[in-house]
Amino acid sequence: MAVTDTTSLTPRDVMADAPVIPVIVLNDVAHAVPLARALVAGGIRMLEVTLRTPQAIACIEAIAREVPEAIVGAGTIRTASDADAAAAAGARFGVSPGYTPTIGRACREAGIPLLPGVATGSEIMAALEDGFTALKFFPAMQAGGPAMLKAWHGPFADVVFCPTGGVSAGNAGELLSLPNVACVGGSWLTPGDAVKAGDWARITALAKGAKALPRG
Repeated sequence: MAVTDTTSLTPRDVMADAPVIPVIVLNDVAHAVPLARALVAGGIRMLEVTLRTPQAIACIEAIAREVPEAIVGAGTIRTASDADAAAAAGARFGVSPGYTPTIGRACREAGIPLLPGVATGSEIMAALEDGFTALKFFPAMQAGGPAMLKAWHGPFADVVFCPTGGVSAGNAGELLSLPNVACVGGSWLTPGDAVKAGDWARITALAKGAKALPRG
């Protein structure tokens, strides 16, 4: 179900908006706004811009300022300073590749809901201790994929996951059919060649396909 009130997002709101959260790597600030507009035109609003390039914060700022229909977040948050910089740039949510209490506290203090990354039962328990029940499973396919998620459903029935890492249009459907998967994260919505060429129509078409994926 799409989120209508975006003023006070929760991690579960971020996951609920669409079946796919695009994992975006941007090397040119000039691409940020047209890319965001292309994704929004295809029905995808939650945009994870990863902090993997020197331009990432500027890209988040540009999208937050110029594409109000988008809900831009920051991915690859690894430190408290990452959380602070992302929030200052206008990020509305954060995603981390792993979890530590320091990251959880920093995102809370910065006022951005966090999808913490987990890959083991112990990491899930650590996140649960700090109040997080909507988690990113990363790297999903390399760490066990659907079989691991099925195994976790018993002991962690109160947790929902966003599998990311190795997820594609070809395997997203199997993941989304699982009862403990709220959405998936993937980079296939923003292929590098399409971004470089400014083929925004292709990206909008990919977003429409992702938006139409059924969920269990």
